[in-house]
Amino acid sequence: MTRLLLTASAATILLGIGGAMAQEYTLGVSNTVQGNGWREEMICAIKAQALDSGMVASLNIAHRNTDAAGQLEDIRNLIQAGVDAIVVNPANPDGINAAIKEATDAGIVVVAVDQAVTEPSAYVVSNNQEEYGYLGAKWLFEQMGGEGSVVYMRGAAGASADNDRDTGFKRALAEYPGITIAQEVFTGWQQDQGKQQILDLLSTGVPFDGVWTSGIDNVIVDAFVESDAPLVPIVGADNAGFVGQLATVEGLVGAAVTNPGSIGGAGVAVALQILGGDAPAEQTVLVTPDLWDNVSDEGKASIAAAQNPNLDPEWPVSVSIEGFTTYTTEEIIACKGPGE
Repeated sequence: MTRLLLTASAATILLGIGGAMAQEYTLGVSNTVQGNGWREEMICAIKAQALDSGMVASLNIAHRNTDAAGQLEDIRNLIQAGVDAIVVNPANPDGINAAIKEATDAGIVVVAVDQAVTEPSAYVVSNNQEEYGYLGAKWLFEQMGGEGSVVYMRGAAGASADNDRDTGFKRALAEYPGITIAQEVFTGWQQDQGKQQILDLLSTGVPFDGVWTSGIDNVIVDAFVESDAPLVPIVGADNAGFVGQLATVEGLVGAAVTNPGSIGGAGVAVALQILGGDAPAEQTVLVTPDLWDNVSDEGKASIAAAQNPNLDPEWPVSVSIEGFTTYTTEEIIACKGPGE
């Protein structure tokens, strides 16, 4: 697990300090999930960091709901457009390797964010998804006293972030033999789908003692409240809506595991660093997550400090990443890129 801090020379390149402004680049962006708050924040972080860097003339953004085949097409279109670098949130770890190799063979820098790819010519800048799964699951199982059944609400099947989180979840599960899985579902990281899944389960009367979510969280709490169902411990991400609920919903015991969508801005920073001739020492850079619970004094303090009513409830409250992003909160909320 490595936190990349931009070197002094790289920071100088990125900020245009001490000389003429550095070259302006065209950056491509490929993302395969629309309508998800986390992904929307990621796109806004990309725009804000590109604008704030002063080094990006324009962004060419392919942002739509599609699969690996569609993303292959999008990346090849970006290659044809002549971009200097591509920031990509991959549909799965292997499915777009051919297009990534075509890009890097053409001299285009490729940085995968949020999720890893297996093509060795790409750089990866990601939240540590395995630790995300492990931290939240371990905390939840401890809150359950090491016994009982849990609803396991995963992300999108086949996505590398989901696979990594599953590895972490299962690592924690192996440490608590008294915990069983009451039901496992894939939410697709869609709020309406996740909410309907938990409502359906609550209506069946199947007993369970906790809920682990892959970032679809505030609507899960809403479902319990609207159904007048007894609350159980719930783990989610640091989304503004859920972080707010952890501080205000009576009887809710829960924890948020940080997973900043601002990793998109970090990907831009790293891409520009590489274009400036100062590639990071390691091909993969992981940002270590934190856990904020509403049980411990330390967790309560973190939750109180993180409240931000200006954010969309689906946006993570971690709008920046120290050592990577340079924009302000106002700039990411504005969601404006170069030329907009």
